[in-house]
Amino acid sequence: MKTWDVIISGAGIIGVSLGLELRERGAEVLVLDRAEPGREASSAAAGMLSGADPETPVPLWPLTRRSAKLYPQFVEKLERLSGTKVDFRRGAIALFPAATETPPEHTPLSSTELKKLEPALSPGDYSAALAAQENSVDPDLLMKAALLAARAAGIEVRGHTAVQQMQSTGAQVEVIAENGRFIAKAAVNCQGAWAGVPVRPRKGQMLYMQPKNPALLRHVLRTPDVYLVPRSSGKILVGATVEDVGYDKTVIPEAIQDLHRAAAVFMPELASALVVSSWAGLRPGTPDDLPI
Repeated sequence: MKTWDVIISGAGIIGVSLGLELRERGAEVLVLDRAEPGREASSAAAGMLSGADPETPVPLWPLTRRSAKLYPQFVEKLERLSGTKVDFRRGAIALFPAATETPPEHTPLSSTELKKLEPALSPGDYSAALAAQENSVDPDLLMKAALLAARAAGIEVRGHTAVQQMQSTGAQVEVIAENGRFIAKAAVNCQGAWAGVPVRPRKGQMLYMQPKNPALLRHVLRTPDVYLVPRSSGKILVGATVEDVGYDKTVIPEAIQDLHRAAAVFMPELASALVVSSWAGLRPGTPDDLPI
């Protein structure tokens, strides 16, 4: 019976990225996924890469800053190994009430500077406009590139192989799936919202709009009410709800309409923009909303 150095349960961006790092160090890696690899939260996300979001707990800022600093190198590696681009874009604008504690790398913008950066933006009542040193990617393209890179590196990725149990058997780990039994030296749970207690799913609904002006928005826009993420295709992603409704991924038309209206408050031209798609994803949540 074939054995692996590491078996990873969950073929999202975390599981596949971990597999790539292990493979670079010489490990034989098998990645299993309960459904289609990469088609859950990893491809449903917005793709904002925020090193110091004011809504992130301050004790986590050193970790998120370090992660953001490493990300361009990570993107370059995936694009090189896969031969595909992931729509990596630089620059963000954050609108917040003046009393919000903001990271030092966020630079205040005057109304003139804000207008120059985003002519179509209407900041409303938010008195603090900040230029953020943040980037973004298209998560769907990123996930496709990661899977291509993994396969090019010799990593076996199997979909529709739901892991039911991982158990230690002395010096090895036995991984029991619905359609097989696998043996490895180590196993890692990267199942996201399906990882088990205490992780729980947090539903997020979002949409894509296609404005008539493909250059309507140039930077990621973050506000306490809604966020907007431009793509090089001219589409604008708008998100997102945060809902505790279990594993329900139903898209609610009223929620999509609310997001559309919220986006139009800040960019009035979006009021008439066509909604070209909408979807829901399940984030992995924890009891205190902090990493495990």
